[in-house]
Amino acid sequence: MKRLALASLALTAGIAPVWAADLAQSPAPVYEAVPSPQQSIDWTGLYVGGNLGWSFGQFDNRAGGNDGLDTDANGVAGGLYTGYNFQVTPNVVVGAEADFSLTDLEENKTSNGLTVQSKSDWNSNIRARLGYSFDRYLVYGAGGLALADLEVSGNGDSDSKTALGWTLGAGGEAAITNNLSAKLEYVYQDFGEQDFNLNGTAVSSDLSTSQVRLGLGYKF
Repeated sequence: MKRLALASLALTAGIAPVWAADLAQSPAPVYEAVPSPQQSIDWTGLYVGGNLGWSFGQFDNRAGGNDGLDTDANGVAGGLYTGYNFQVTPNVVVGAEADFSLTDLEENKTSNGLTVQSKSDWNSNIRARLGYSFDRYLVYGAGGLALADLEVSGNGDSDSKTALGWTLGAGGEAAITNNLSAKLEYVYQDFGEQDFNLNGTAVSSDLSTSQVRLGLGYKF
């Protein structure tokens, strides 16, 4: 019995170093680094850009009791814009923007023997913007003042003026890089009623426009 106990003790003593060696050679666990989340775009800063789109204009014209001179026109619109954004919170962005666009709005209408041509060659907006950002994306609404060239011709004469009105719109913008962004927006303008004199014939014109445009901007 003593011999059996001594043999067992010797066997255990011989195997123990082998176990220890195996444990020492076991590879350490490998932990993979988890990438940190992508940093949000900072929308704060001055930016400039250009836009191109399509403009729709509605001219509500009247000459005395002749109210059959209303006409619609549409055409290409393109121009430049600049503004400044300030990121108030990680999601709320406020700013101001001004733009100038050349337009191709021109149409004739004849009623009761009088032909009136309505035309608008350019327009501009000065707007406040309020937006909500989702990292690289920004949705926003904008509103403010609108200006446009409005010309009315007929009865052998023409008259023009710079009309002042209001504008509202909304859009979405995506940051392509930290400095370059692209946007799609809708802009509505209403210039109210403007009065013209065509060789003694009083004509009033009420212009409203809608624009759908794409823009590409650079933030400094």
